[in-house]
Amino acid sequence: MKRHLSSNLRTQPDASWGSLYGAGSALALLYVAMILVPLVLIFTSPQPPAFGGAAILSYIAAHKAVYLAQLICFVGLSVPALGVFLAVSVSLKDTNKSWALLGGLVGITSEIVALSLGSSPQSLSGGLVYLSDQYILTAVESQRMALAIAAEGLLAGANAVSSAGILTAVAILILSLCMLRGVYHRGVAILGIAAGVIGIVSEAFRPQIGPIYGIYGLLLPAWFIAVGLRLYKMGFRRIA
Repeated sequence: MKRHLSSNLRTQPDASWGSLYGAGSALALLYVAMILVPLVLIFTSPQPPAFGGAAILSYIAAHKAVYLAQLICFVGLSVPALGVFLAVSVSLKDTNKSWALLGGLVGITSEIVALSLGSSPQSLSGGLVYLSDQYILTAVESQRMALAIAAEGLLAGANAVSSAGILTAVAILILSLCMLRGVYHRGVAILGIAAGVIGIVSEAFRPQIGPIYGIYGLLLPAWFIAVGLRLYKMGFRRIA
């Protein structure tokens, strides 16, 4: 009996961090909301071309509001994700301190890298917005050609493999493996493990897999929803 109680205590979150759990829950829901906005735009609006400097500059000029909304939401995802990874890491500290800390550290690092690089899905780059404005304003063909060539370079960078994206998937995998030992329901852990493994492959081969990337695109917000709901319960001390 004593051994059972000791084991059960180790799998319960530290209630003294309730405010952090509550904040993490709110940030997780904000993260999901910021994903839903561009997802709706993906299915309801024309999408930017993956190739062609002139084509992308013309697209941005014609659909600037849609382009900026997607860019801001995708890049801004890193801000709430920072808080979520911190809260999840702390909530798991009594299951496996080393791996919980490592998972949180990798997750926070990934989001800092994403913010510094302005990481976003393919064909989205803040620099392209400026080039598009210049492209539309000038009528000199040589200048338009130079702007299109510059856009090709930015487009290549935006469409390249994202190290931040891979690190985010690795963090989700590590933290979800820790979840198998308690605190979170096993279903949340399994969802996270699947999202982590598929995410690593999807981010590493994003330019090659095309629409298949959408599988990870669905698993990622699903994991944040599941984690956010659990953090909410922890924050209000309604541990199931």
